[in-house]
Amino acid sequence: MTRPAPPSIRWTNWNLLLLIPLFMLVTPIFNRSGPALFGIPFFYWFQLAGVASGVLATSIVYVKTRTAPTATPPGPEPDVDTLDEGAVR
Repeated sequence: MTRPAPPSIRWTNWNLLLLIPLFMLVTPIFNRSGPALFGIPFFYWFQLAGVASGVLATSIVYVKTRTAPTATPPGPEPDVDTLDEGAVR
């Protein structure tokens, strides 16, 4: 009897941080030219800040949600004949 495979998608509260980059895509928030930062219009520096916050949020979620590698199922190691794609069963 085989064991069911663990689910490939796991939910944690850390995943909520991934909403921050999505929030940055709402156009009416940054569809203006002022205020300028170091002479750069708001439209451009807000998008640049959005990229930085997206990378930061994704990195945090990755580090906090990664788990140990899954263990191989118990039993004998498969031999070459069972792994061969052209093997007749």
